[in-house]
Amino acid sequence: MSQSAIDLPSRLLLNLKPWRNATAWHIAFSGGLDSTVLLHLLAHLAKTESLPPLTAIHVHHGLQAVADAWPDHCRSVCDALGVPLQVVRVQVQPGASLERAARDARYGAFMDVTQANQVLLTAQHRDDQAETLLFRLLRGAGVRGLSGMPRRRPLGGGHLVRPLLDITRTELETYASENHLNWIEDPSNQDRQFSRNYLRHQVFPALTARWPQAMATMARSAAHLSEAQGLLDDLAQIDLSQASTPSDFDWLGLPSLELAALEKLSVARQRNALSHWLEPRTRLPESDHWSGWDSLRDAAVDARPIWRLADGELHRAGGRLWWLSGGWLSPVLAAGEWPDPALPRALPGNGVLTLTGQIPDGPLQIRYREGGEIMELPPRGHRDLKRLLNERGVPQFVRGRLPLLFKGEQLLAVPNLQGLEGGAAGSWNLHWQPPNEDQGLS
Repeated sequence: MSQSAIDLPSRLLLNLKPWRNATAWHIAFSGGLDSTVLLHLLAHLAKTESLPPLTAIHVHHGLQAVADAWPDHCRSVCDALGVPLQVVRVQVQPGASLERAARDARYGAFMDVTQANQVLLTAQHRDDQAETLLFRLLRGAGVRGLSGMPRRRPLGGGHLVRPLLDITRTELETYASENHLNWIEDPSNQDRQFSRNYLRHQVFPALTARWPQAMATMARSAAHLSEAQGLLDDLAQIDLSQASTPSDFDWLGLPSLELAALEKLSVARQRNALSHWLEPRTRLPESDHWSGWDSLRDAAVDARPIWRLADGELHRAGGRLWWLSGGWLSPVLAAGEWPDPALPRALPGNGVLTLTGQIPDGPLQIRYREGGEIMELPPRGHRDLKRLLNERGVPQFVRGRLPLLFKGEQLLAVPNLQGLEGGAAGSWNLHWQPPNEDQGLS
């Protein structure tokens, strides 16, 4: 057996040392060369090392007829190694990029099976990292994209870990040959219409013929860029800490930032901080489409600018930026009567209302703003609701969602707003719990 094949188990164990206390290791098992080697290595290490319980996960995309035989192959390999196998069938959504759609479906399945304190192990290696760097470079990626695939990242309730990123494809092939492993050859891997396959079969052979260490040096560049991205993330945290000030409307439960704190930064630092803040919430725009941020930031004080992104919208109101997504972007549905005000009133797509204290006589109704509403405020008399909301600085995007309590045509209360939310002398109080993530927000 070659020296590299002998070293492989010890190198793998070293890379997985931080994860030895996980409650389970799931292995993403396509049946191809890379994942077959990873599975074989771990199954044999488990005989002599104290490892978390191993299971294999095979995702069946249903994109090729030949793939129907792959679950049986994977099952036979797992049976021989004594590793339980879970086969997950997914629906790949049609779209412009079949590669991306299949990946999204696959990682959605991985997310579902990875519970708290569990790890999903995937078999990407150093050559894959170099391909990723060049592929993203050709697409104009920034530092984050050129960092390549991270060695670890959160996934589901646990983590995704790539323990082979310092191993070459040649080393995996040598191990597979010396251990007489059998694996699936996916015909689509030869289809050079796919960009990654074109790079693998056309571009990299030419590069390595001229520069034999091209794969290693490109993977090293990805590591340098990953370190640079870490420094940018640290800077973003510092800048965001200055902008993450309290708001009178924190009860909305919406992410928000103070605009003035961001405006003090250079344009590059603004984009860095915002990218860091938005990244867990939405797919980020390409660099050419950041003009939406400029328009939002520079709009007149009395304007109501909106920056529409892939998975939500950034609004500006009250000197702050607000992130809205999911149910916040859907129109509210009529609420109607409140038959028993002693019980909480669920509002369709708009949270929950509760009345506490000496509940006013009914019948009571929940309505939303239509314009022209008047509210009686002793001793101020009758006041226009729009003016009252202006006085309290209520963001425009909230006003149409505020549930209003009526008795007949009399507006009794507006929830959560001081002086408007209840009866005289505090005899009763109307409280609104806006919709949260569990009620359809991203």
